Amino acid sequence: MSYTATQLEQFNADLRDKSPVEIAKWAVAQAKNPIVTTNFRPYEAAILFAATQAKPEIPVVWCDTGYNTPNTYRHAEEVIKLLNLKIDLYVPQQTAAHRDVVMGIPQIDDPRHKVFTEQVKLEPFKRAMANHKPDVWFTNLRKGQTAHRDNLDILSLGADGVLKVSPFYYWSDAELDTYLAENKLPNEHKYFDPTKVLENRECGLHA
Repeated sequence: MSYTATQLEQFNADLRDKSPVEIAKWAVAQAKNPIVTTNFRPYEAAILFAATQAKPEIPVVWCDTGYNTPNTYRHAEEVIKLLNLKIDLYVPQQTAAHRDVVMGIPQIDDPRHKVFTEQVKLEPFKRAMANHKPDVWFTNLRKGQTAHRDNLDILSLGADGVLKVSPFYYWSDAELDTYLAENKLPNEHKYFDPTKVLENRECGLHA
């Protein structure tokens, strides 16, 4: 997609007071090939609900690091069935069991942590994006999560020309709790991301 900074600023102003589903429907109307990505972390049911309300058959890309908690996998199964998600699963090319033997999970100050992140998160994601070639990408980024994300907005344009759409960008946890309850959507907080370690650390997909 090709939008100027001025156009994006105006779109974001226009969408600021719209509901997440209204934002999603607006984005789908602009798109030829939209996708939504998920890792089934807390509050992911909200973005999956909004995206599928706008386009029920939208491809749902799940990049599974292989290190999810049992709670996350059970939650994923529940949400997939509830929303009838069209899941396209991407996993690392090496199993977690194999990597545990040769590398383990390196700490963030370990030089191998960059290699680890590439293997378990970035490579599967790049493979997914290359296969789907989306022009619109729904994601559940929110202001206040990381320093980088504080500089984004509901809409942001990547260097690759993909329009990133974050319908819940300005929402708090409390507002999302209410949204999930109102729409009878489940949530799960026992989640583990081996590449972030710290909650406010950028994972690498959005930097």
